[in-house]
Amino acid sequence: MCLAVPARILEIRGADPLWRVGRVDFGGVFKEVSLACVPEATVGEHVIVHAGVAISRLDEAEAQRMVAALESMRDSVGAAEPAP
Repeated sequence: MCLAVPARILEIRGADPLWRVGRVDFGGVFKEVSLACVPEATVGEHVIVHAGVAISRLDEAEAQRMVAALESMRDSVGAAEPAP
C-alpha cells in the first residue's frame, strides 16, 4: 500500500528545477523533500509527498480535508478492539 500525505513548504533551496529541495511541515514533523516533480511550487503552498518526493500541489482547503481524513483514520484505528 502506498501513502502520500500533505505538507506545507517552509523553504526552498536550489535554482535548478531538477535539484530543488523543500523543507516541509507535516503538521509538526519537518523533513526535506525533492521538488523536482513540482517545479512551480512556492513557499507557503501545500504539496502531496510520497517517498520523499513532492508529487503534486494542492490548495489549503484540500490539504485541510486530507489532514482531517488522515486524523479520522488514525483515531478509528486507535479505537479498534484488539484481535482475539
